[in-house]
Amino acid sequence: MQISMLQSKIHRVTTTHSELHYEGACAIDQDLLDAAGIREYQAIEIFNVNNGARFSTYAICAERGSGIISVNDAAARRAVHGDILIIAVYASYDQEELMSYAPKLIYVDARNRIVRGATAIPAQDYDLPGFYWEPEKSAESA
Repeated sequence: MQISMLQSKIHRVTTTHSELHYEGACAIDQDLLDAAGIREYQAIEIFNVNNGARFSTYAICAERGSGIISVNDAAARRAVHGDILIIAVYASYDQEELMSYAPKLIYVDARNRIVRGATAIPAQDYDLPGFYWEPEKSAESA
């Protein structure tokens, strides 16, 4: 049985360009593609932190070291300059491959320069302000 798992992600990149009338889906700095193990023309998922949009497209190479994240063509309607994005790639793994499975997680700074890599997502901090919320009480239950 094959299971679809996160292969890699580039976490919180900043959109540098949004080109509605350019052929090609999402141009990504070659350094970021290499670090995440993403190939040119590979299917990618993009999650826009600013507006909640989630969409599928494919990766194309941007100049190495440029920091470019250019969302192009129809996808440009989902992200604009300055938006924070998460770029994810999934792959299918069999049970044997899952024994040694670890995703590639790439973290960047505000200029889309790699600051670190990881193979596991840190535990969520449940003590953050606003993490817990109480449902609003109706007038009858108050």
